[in-house]
Amino acid sequence: MLRVSGLRAEVDGHVLVDGVSFELAAGEVLALVGASGSGKTTTGLALLGEHAPGVRITGEVRLAGTAAYVPQHPSSVLNPVRRVGSVLWEVARWQVARAADGRRQQADGAQGWTRRRQQAGGAQGWTRRRLAQAADERVVEAARRARLPVELLGRYPHQLSGGQQQRVVLAQALLPDPALIVADEPTTGQDGLLRSEVIEEFRRLRAQGIALVLLSHDLSMVRTLADRVAVMHAGRVVESGPAASVLDTPRHDYTRRLLAARPEPRAATGAGDVLLEVRDLVAAHRGGPPVLAGVSMSVPAGACLAVVGRSGSGKTTLARCVAGLHRPASGTIALGGRPLPGHLARRARDVQYVFQDARASFDPYRAVSAQVTRTAVRLRGATTQEATAQAGSLLERVGLGEQTAGRRPSALSGGELQRAALARALLAGPRVLVCDEITSGLDALVQAAILDLLDELRRDLGLTLLLISHDMDVVARLADRVATLDDGRLTWDERS
Repeated sequence: MLRVSGLRAEVDGHVLVDGVSFELAAGEVLALVGASGSGKTTTGLALLGEHAPGVRITGEVRLAGTAAYVPQHPSSVLNPVRRVGSVLWEVARWQVARAADGRRQQADGAQGWTRRRQQAGGAQGWTRRRLAQAADERVVEAARRARLPVELLGRYPHQLSGGQQQRVVLAQALLPDPALIVADEPTTGQDGLLRSEVIEEFRRLRAQGIALVLLSHDLSMVRTLADRVAVMHAGRVVESGPAASVLDTPRHDYTRRLLAARPEPRAATGAGDVLLEVRDLVAAHRGGPPVLAGVSMSVPAGACLAVVGRSGSGKTTLARCVAGLHRPASGTIALGGRPLPGHLARRARDVQYVFQDARASFDPYRAVSAQVTRTAVRLRGATTQEATAQAGSLLERVGLGEQTAGRRPSALSGGELQRAALARALLAGPRVLVCDEITSGLDALVQAAILDLLDELRRDLGLTLLLISHDMDVVARLADRVATLDDGRLTWDERS
């Protein structure tokens, strides 16, 4: 089904991928694992004939059939001003029209239907009504297979949770019935139940003969799904073989360290004076029912509150209300006993938000380091020289060197951008840091280092954390209190 030989990728003399080779049969699952920036996404894109701007690809990729891609950051491929269902329907209609009108219609797509062909019924006797009906059926079937409720098709991307956006792009990938699916962190930002459903869907796809290439940090998913595993480090495959062999008896030192890294639970800290207080918060998306129904919570200074719950339960809406990015219908949000200012720039001095989709939060045309530096200039009044020095130090602290941070966002991996987003937020010197699935795109080694850094900052600076996560290992590592959001209301689980 797929043969890759001597794949190499480089940009500006810097090698991203070097000498990657493998084969994949129909219905087989290969997992590429490794640190952020190891070359997994570059390899996955190369299988589709794609690459980031400025990247030069050499080597050979042979694929029998069509391929589809499920990106790590769904919002980066969803049109923010169009309802998700209309985009799926447009893609499905184009595919149905091309199939009905033969290869001659491939260049024109759905737009190539002329009045003469309409009157004649097209190459296969299709009418506009039958074309629309077939497209509708294809969209509904793809949504069903992706576990995407049809009532969500009428929403815009910003009205969907990260997990719901992930299911939209999975549905789009399933529309053409591909022979190969490249899935980049397909379980990122999903709760345990939806994660199990995605895994089960991939199992069914594998049983149908579809080959899968998984790019993932989720080693438990890899263990469940993968037939073979290839471990990547610094652009090279350092170890590969059957999944059980690589995961249970690793030969390479890097593989052993990757498998051994795991967040260690810590004891909860004592409660101090309340810093962040939310009372009777009600919020909804335009035209929809309330997502938050009278939510109240309080977080002491220097503490960490974790909010967990299913995808779509309102966790991100709650976090965005606290940060001033979503206007609630009613309720109050106070910091240190004073209502937070409604003006976003003034609120950002005290409350910083690290988004689940870090790529969407960066300007694609400016260097990452320059965007991080700008935070201290605008929010703290630092000079450019002071801000540059502080940004460089903080970027090094989160594991990003000067050369990497000096590139544009398209040249960085999702995990690298997530670390840059954390550095940018910390440079503002906030009192409250909202972390929305910030470790979901990181490998175990980097994740452990970031969690240690956050814990250290809490102790040193008294930083208060509002943590949104589905990863209970991360919750156990950081949280003092845990609240579950369900049906718009919070229930509490006090940690001892």
